[in-house]
Amino acid sequence: MYKNLAAALAAACFFPSLFAQTPAGPEPLKVGFVYVAPITEAGWVRQHENARLALEKNLGARVKTSFIENVAEGADAERVIRDLAQQGHQLIFTPSFGYMEPTLKVAREFPNVKFESITGYKTTDNVAAANARYYEGRYLAGIAAGRMSQTGVAGYVAGFPIPEVLQGINAFTLGMRSVRPDAQVKLVWLNAWFDPPRERDAAMTLFNQNADVLAFHTGSNAVMRAAQERGKLAIAYHSDMRRTAPDAQVLAVTHQWADYYTQRARAVLDGSWKSGSVWGGIKEGMIRVGDFGPKVPEAVQKEVLARQQDIAAGKLRPFAAGAQPMLDNAGKVVIPARAALSDEQILGMNYLVQGVQGSLPR
Repeated sequence: MYKNLAAALAAACFFPSLFAQTPAGPEPLKVGFVYVAPITEAGWVRQHENARLALEKNLGARVKTSFIENVAEGADAERVIRDLAQQGHQLIFTPSFGYMEPTLKVAREFPNVKFESITGYKTTDNVAAANARYYEGRYLAGIAAGRMSQTGVAGYVAGFPIPEVLQGINAFTLGMRSVRPDAQVKLVWLNAWFDPPRERDAAMTLFNQNADVLAFHTGSNAVMRAAQERGKLAIAYHSDMRRTAPDAQVLAVTHQWADYYTQRARAVLDGSWKSGSVWGGIKEGMIRVGDFGPKVPEAVQKEVLARQQDIAAGKLRPFAAGAQPMLDNAGKVVIPARAALSDEQILGMNYLVQGVQGSLPR
């Protein structure tokens, strides 16, 4: 026994690597995500889930991600965000406008945790904000809708009357009227982001009111399903939805979050993360229009893609007036002739442009 022990000790002296423990590598960065609706095959949450998966692929073992889905805005969100911080997540993404205030509140309690308020606009030392210029894609979708509509009437199913949604409704209307000046857009408010039965009912109501192409700003694919069922057309939002509506889809306005999420996680890892505010669009690769449906003529596709290039190059600005001033739907001038809105004015948008049939909920 003692001889065997002595031999082992001697071996340890001559071959220390055989007995030394492999040093542990750095702990992966824990990244948390909070989703406002369930993960479905397409939609707002799906695009963020795709970005989370891309983040994992891009950074590999350097990160460990987790998510909580279907979290209501308000008190539930605050609780979930706090739980993620308490569990050691060092970077937390909260992609919904109603998560902004809960994120700020939790961030004050965890100054060493980094937070990304997606679609929010308030920042602190450890809370950054990011959003996309969705309205650029909406304008392009309006061009396609104007070319494809037989009735000259489009419908729009909208969630809440926040500036981001108003920008989309107005840009879509302006795009449609740029190729069909008499076009009208009928508006239905839901006061909900994700309610598939009500989204479908709103779509059916708009189809019954002579709309033959719909757009929407809600979280599911219910409007696309309704269009497919009725033999009408619709603009997919957030994701490509041709699987849901193979005949009904005109095109898709898609959100591209993967690069941003990867960049922000990498910045935490290398110590360069700083708070700030990002508002990127087509030029920055955060918004893309494409995924045309089978009913869209090649000439319309080429026109839309050419205008997409114009936006990326700064040649086309959706909220710029020509020789005539731009009016709201009450007849008031909102953009003087040959003028354009500043980013600050776009971010504070609180009206509906001429051509929209509807009003802001009180």
